[in-house]
Amino acid sequence: MKRILFAFAVTAFAATSAWAQKEVTIGYQDMLDPYRVAQDSKAIEKATGYKINWKQFGGGGEVIKAMASGAVQLGEVGSAGIAAAVSRGEPYQLFWILEDIGDAEALVVKNGSGINSVADLKGKKIAMPFNSTTHFHTMVALDQAKVNPADVQILNMRPPEVRAAWQRGDIQATWIWDPVLSEVKKDGKVILTSGKLSAETGKATFDGYIVNQDWAKQNHDFMVKFVKILAASDEKYRANKAKWTGASPEVKAVAKWSGAKADDVPAGMALYHFPTLAEQNTQWLGGGKDSIAAKALDATAKFEMSQKQIEKTLPDYSVAVTNQYVQDAMK
Repeated sequence: MKRILFAFAVTAFAATSAWAQKEVTIGYQDMLDPYRVAQDSKAIEKATGYKINWKQFGGGGEVIKAMASGAVQLGEVGSAGIAAAVSRGEPYQLFWILEDIGDAEALVVKNGSGINSVADLKGKKIAMPFNSTTHFHTMVALDQAKVNPADVQILNMRPPEVRAAWQRGDIQATWIWDPVLSEVKKDGKVILTSGKLSAETGKATFDGYIVNQDWAKQNHDFMVKFVKILAASDEKYRANKAKWTGASPEVKAVAKWSGAKADDVPAGMALYHFPTLAEQNTQWLGGGKDSIAAKALDATAKFEMSQKQIEKTLPDYSVAVTNQYVQDAMK
């Protein structure tokens, strides 16, 4: 009996040791973000002590589905995907703005397609991932140009599929981001950027980090340390932009995790604005209903409802936005 009890105790101790390290699965996409360097060096694992399972997805909709299933706890999602998810009542909070998209997403048309304006998209094929920031801005642009979406062949494709369709000549236009954006520009021309459209309509787009609210509450320390890494990564980039060349280790890390060509990364990243920790706290995530993030989600959700992508909107989108972890990271 003692031998049995001893064996049970050893097994229990081994199991406890194995469970001692906390674990998290994070969904990421192919955006060009400074923190890819920390992702590559395992700096986040070292700072938090957590085992991190990085899982790449082709679009925000896929990240949302994985989070809904419980397979992913944190994820990179564009503002359109966030607006749709929280409008449906899914329990996510936006806690970090990865980047203000600006000119990093653009409507590009193929050379020789005969398209010189948004109005010329009638009868043409344009592709982008549905429920993404570019899908939202495609619809905003068509509305602005008074083009009926039914008169345009709008195709749902993930970035790799957009690249392949473009190369085959199956589509004449795409509203997309890097690394595909840099590639289609080589034999295409930019008609409109998200930055220009946002300035004209007030309907901004961004990429953000969302988290399951319950998980975040139970792992507060991880959240604060993660935000500190994100903030430090952005700051290092802002202070050393000139050193981020195609041959630099930082750019190579971004290229590795995004799938972009290293030589295209510096120019691609320059199109984004990466908010500082202070900007995150006061302008983007702080300010309640009047924060940039809350207002952008509100505008996006209203448009999604008009397109029958969602059934209802929230009266106040600040309920899905928090600057708590940013504030704690600033202490």
